[in-house]
Amino acid sequence: MGWFVVLCLVQVLILNHIHLFDVAIPLLYVYFTITFQRGTPKWMILLWSFAMGLAIDVFSNTPGLASGSMTLIAAIQPYLLEIFIPRDSAENLEVSISTLGISKFLVFCVILLVVYCLAFFALEAFSFYNWQYWLVCAGASFLLTLVLIMAIESVRTK
Repeated sequence: MGWFVVLCLVQVLILNHIHLFDVAIPLLYVYFTITFQRGTPKWMILLWSFAMGLAIDVFSNTPGLASGSMTLIAAIQPYLLEIFIPRDSAENLEVSISTLGISKFLVFCVILLVVYCLAFFALEAFSFYNWQYWLVCAGASFLLTLVLIMAIESVRTK
């Protein structure tokens, strides 16, 4: 619950006002879905991620963009996590650099962020008329968000 409030406030009050080169938007609230523990029920991940996306949508005036995209990666997260963790790991394994290792955590984040950014910006554009701009926005936002997540993880795991 703490991460929910903190990430929502940071996104709405600070990060929504950052638009690097008019293409890159930091989407840090995705970190909320990335860090769900292994044993969390799938319905709970879907519900909390949808709630986070809905809160972002309400405060950012982006009807359905964040909630739809967050629900998509919430549906993928538990299955993708099973690929990256050892079979004999604890049921309540926390997703972080210290538990997965930097390479596995990085690949896990990259996959979820790519899916999220492509879905988010596809819903925003709602067409592929200007697909080059769509790809630039998705790629730049992906990179900026990945850098922020890795910075938080490096501080959090110490």
